[in-house]
Amino acid sequence: MTRNEDVTVGKLLLAEYERVKEEQKTRIGFRDNLLYVTLAAMVTVLIGAAQTRHVALLLALPAATSVLGWTYLANDQKITAIGRYVRIDLGPRLSALAGEQESVFGWEAVHRRDSRRTQRKIIQCAVDLAVFTAVPLAALIVFWAYGTGSFVSIAVSVLEAVALTVLATQIVLYVDTRP
Repeated sequence: MTRNEDVTVGKLLLAEYERVKEEQKTRIGFRDNLLYVTLAAMVTVLIGAAQTRHVALLLALPAATSVLGWTYLANDQKITAIGRYVRIDLGPRLSALAGEQESVFGWEAVHRRDSRRTQRKIIQCAVDLAVFTAVPLAALIVFWAYGTGSFVSIAVSVLEAVALTVLATQIVLYVDTRP
């Protein structure tokens, strides 16, 4: 068996970099579209509940936003993990192969040192909390105040409130403001 001289560790690492960055790009697009899907779901449920005057329809909102919010959060975490992997593992390995002291992927670190990064991350956290938990919680409050729900719908609403609380906690815990 002969060694293929065209295959080197550096080429393999660059190919891995291209793949993980492609995955990151795809996840960013998917994550960002989840906000629009969530807003569309909100409008649909709110219009449906208002037009039919069935307050129980509001229970669809926390269910939908919990699922969409968790999917948003999972993708956001993977996007962050990919960036961390490139900065902490892949970049330094390629730099060492190239004989460089600094990481070959400077942008991966430089964009995180923006003086307003922490502010942007906090604002994004507030937006995420509003979209995925505050609006659906408001829908639950309206349901509790005006609904004449059965035991099952009340139980569902309580479970949804728990799910929203868990999601809100996770959204806050996953905020990454580190440079």
